[in-house]
Amino acid sequence: MGLLALIGLGLLLFIVGMFLMMLGALREASKARESGQGGEEKAEAGGVVLIGPVPIVFGTSQRITKIVLILAIVLTALALALFLIAYA
Repeated sequence: MGLLALIGLGLLLFIVGMFLMMLGALREASKARESGQGGEEKAEAGGVVLIGPVPIVFGTSQRITKIVLILAIVLTALALALFLIAYA
């Protein structure tokens, strides 16, 4: 796999990620509009910070933390696989 192919793959993953974030934000805004302004809903959030191969996971609930932990494991495995493919 050439360098240009890896750069293209990185840009594609970046664009897909940005699109998914925008889609999620629009979906949440649509749900809030449909439920009305009077109701108050509990928001759940979580995140992952990848420092090298070490994921730091945080979340507002145990369910979200599990989901983000699985995402971190998948992203770490994907990064390792791409690294090994690039240097094979």
